[in-house]
Amino acid sequence: MTDLRSIPDDVKWKLSAQCAARIPLLYEHVFRPVVGETYDGHEQQVFTELADLAFDIAALLQLPMNNAREIAESLHIVNAILFGPEYKEEIIEVGEDGAVIVHRRCPFLQQTGGTGAGSDGMFQRCMAFTLTSQNRFNPKYESRFVRAMCAGDRQCEIKIQVRKEEKKSQI
Repeated sequence: MTDLRSIPDDVKWKLSAQCAARIPLLYEHVFRPVVGETYDGHEQQVFTELADLAFDIAALLQLPMNNAREIAESLHIVNAILFGPEYKEEIIEVGEDGAVIVHRRCPFLQQTGGTGAGSDGMFQRCMAFTLTSQNRFNPKYESRFVRAMCAGDRQCEIKIQVRKEEKKSQI
């Protein structure tokens, strides 16, 4: 008989990540018809709370969060821990203190068959989690989505840069 120790860690991680990525779709399927129009607001609160967990993980692991590149790299690590290694991304430094995260594969999107079809609400979930996480990592920075696969783009692009107010105060 197989026991938990006989299953390789990478297999357990992949399976648990698939489960974590599927949960939002399952909740939406079950609860949206019951909750109705207020569902999206409630769900965004869940992903905002999850961002607090992301920050706790980053702090526990003492991940660096001092500049745009460090924030992007730390977000990548925490995303992989929470949602699995299915994220395929690269981080590009932009300018003096900016970075762009380019997602080429998303575990949440893979749960909908790898297309934007059936991904209603996915962008709002991702945006609530990502923007809140980044802000918790370092509030001197801001993020914005430039492209999103769940909105039909070929890849996701999230730009991280110093907040305009911060730039002004540094001058």
